[in-house]
Amino acid sequence: MYVADSRSSKAPVAPTPSTGGSARRGAAARAVPGAVLALGAVSMVTDISSEMVNAVLPLYLLTGLGLSPLGFGLLDGIQNGFSALVRLVGGHLADRRGRDGAARHKAVAVVGYGLSALCRPLLLFVHTVPLIGAVIAVDRTGKGLRTAPRDAMISLATEPAHRGRAFGVHRAMDTAGALLGPLTAFLVLRLAGGPLLADGGERHGYDAVFTVSACVAALGVLILLLFVPNRQDGDEPSATAPSLRASLHLLRLPGLRRLTLCAVLLGLTTVSDSFLYLLIQRRLGLSVSLFPLLPLGTAAAFLLLAVPLGTLADRIGRRRLFLLGHGVLLAAYGLLLSPLRGLPAVIGVLVLHGAFYAATDGVLAAAAADAVPAEQRGAGLALVGTGQALARFACSLLFGALWSAVGGSVALAWSAGALALCVGGAAVVLRPSETVATDAIEESS
Repeated sequence: MYVADSRSSKAPVAPTPSTGGSARRGAAARAVPGAVLALGAVSMVTDISSEMVNAVLPLYLLTGLGLSPLGFGLLDGIQNGFSALVRLVGGHLADRRGRDGAARHKAVAVVGYGLSALCRPLLLFVHTVPLIGAVIAVDRTGKGLRTAPRDAMISLATEPAHRGRAFGVHRAMDTAGALLGPLTAFLVLRLAGGPLLADGGERHGYDAVFTVSACVAALGVLILLLFVPNRQDGDEPSATAPSLRASLHLLRLPGLRRLTLCAVLLGLTTVSDSFLYLLIQRRLGLSVSLFPLLPLGTAAAFLLLAVPLGTLADRIGRRRLFLLGHGVLLAAYGLLLSPLRGLPAVIGVLVLHGAFYAATDGVLAAAAADAVPAEQRGAGLALVGTGQALARFACSLLFGALWSAVGGSVALAWSAGALALCVGGAAVVLRPSETVATDAIEESS
């Protein structure tokens, strides 16, 4: 019997301001239910595992195995592409009803996290690009399965007025894992006694990283099984479940359709983290040995800003903040293309990069939850996430091809110009007059 039960984890409605400052602070704390904190712990531990691998994989592939930027763009795109292909399936399966009439969000999430955990030890045995690509594909399949059910559980457990804060807290905990992951990889490489392959060392240092990563991933699955409730209050039992066709028809909802369109447009011009870190290392003259530490800057900024910006999204409108976040990303591109060099430039780009994620990642999920009925929450979140993931997959392929043809700096300049155009287009689609009204919609269930 699981430690987690199906008791209510939904936050109570915040008291009125007349109850005083202490009551308001208590209400703010209760705005984040226990289920959200448990899911945040799962994501934090899992992210430690995945970011340990992600921190060293680009350098290993490009300098250790001699992969071209175009080839790396293909592999990097697989991470988003495979996730996108199964995200809709994961969201639909999570909305399906069990014998008790409740959705299967937790069951599908367990399968997704379990698949990713199984992939970590496989990296010990695959030493060629095709096999590594296959392992990445399976890992991203797991991510695709778990993302929509996890976000659906967060939205169902939280009062609509506090969803921005709840997603901000979850993403902050998730990002704490992203912060600890590269640092753990850096320390494991040093303790293993083997330098990076780029410096002519043996691969036993990387094997140590993959082994520790596998153990941490297994711990994340265990936390999910034991401490995440099986059902949220927002998930009302039902004798029927939406069909796959009905899930796809969610795009007929104007709010969800506009949000998905904007996520796709902006995703097409969002350069992947790996490419951005490679550009920082090469353009700004960073030592190869410090490359695994680059994600720490992004993660630190994300961690510090996720909750404040999530709360801000609840106040000014989640879609508006989503657009502003891409403006911040455009500023990061501009700084990387500027003549500024050295540590200030590195720190500036990483802080802006982290602020971009804090203003868009959880905020997009919260905005999508507002536009989808509770009984189809998983599928609705999956639709938006799938559109964004497929767009980023295409961006990885295009950017890798551009880098191979004209160089990384020119490719980034073109991407920055395209991003500026897409931000303007998205601002037209998500007009300010409609943003606040849409964000204020509450569930009727």
